[in-house]
Amino acid sequence: MSAKRIGLVIKNDEPAEKKARELEKWLGNQCIVIDIQRSDLSDIPDDLLCLVILGGDGTFLSVARFIEDRNIPLMGVKFGEVGFLAETTEDNLYQAVTSVMEGKHFIENRTRLDVKVMRDNEQIVDVDVLNDAVINKSALSRLASCAVYLDSTYLTTYRGDGLIIGTPTGSTAYSLAAGGPVVHPSVPSIILTPICPFTLTNRPLLIPDTTKIEIRLEGSPEDMILTLDGQEGFEMDPGDKIYIKKSRNDIQMISFEDQSYYKVLKTRLKWSGGRS
Repeated sequence: MSAKRIGLVIKNDEPAEKKARELEKWLGNQCIVIDIQRSDLSDIPDDLLCLVILGGDGTFLSVARFIEDRNIPLMGVKFGEVGFLAETTEDNLYQAVTSVMEGKHFIENRTRLDVKVMRDNEQIVDVDVLNDAVINKSALSRLASCAVYLDSTYLTTYRGDGLIIGTPTGSTAYSLAAGGPVVHPSVPSIILTPICPFTLTNRPLLIPDTTKIEIRLEGSPEDMILTLDGQEGFEMDPGDKIYIKKSRNDIQMISFEDQSYYKVLKTRLKWSGGRS
């Protein structure tokens, strides 16, 4: 049986590419570089210990979608400005890789959402997202009207600039900026966060992650866009129905200390008034 290898995914960024070249030289034949823009799942070897992602949260989210249902642990290395998904920093990279190869690490399972869109009885979208699915209107459009059904029961119609359906992992992304709560990744929930709601009584809502969500676009939803993990966008038609539920495929994230989530949270949000 061949020795386990480390896969490298590199952001198109000079500092990340420079560090990747150094790491590749250091690892030698224990390393393989994977270009997710030009590769497919068949290009990922079966003997990977993990994928090391040199980039920001956007690169991490791209890799999470790229691997689909492959059970490959991901280790994010922060090269972006703000990173909640990349626990490891550039300064600790070699130590982190050594720890992974020696088995001295933790695995955190992060839930994803399975997002499907039906149009004229045809499924046109079927994607797992790690952070969120966002229904947005374009800048000059009228209010977005999203009728939400939970387990086939009508909840309400959100009217405003849009609606975010997020995971606990995604609670620190767009949802947080829109006034949503910070939710620990181990809390089994789905977050509904309205964006600038027309009705002030529409507040962020946490629901069990066993809930099946159906969203219907009401009125005349011209220029409506469904955005997945802030990266893939789909133009919506008036009759489209969006179905969202917890995915069967979790993402495995590598961590190096227990309760590291709180440390990352405090660092990224600059909590504690300077205390460690």
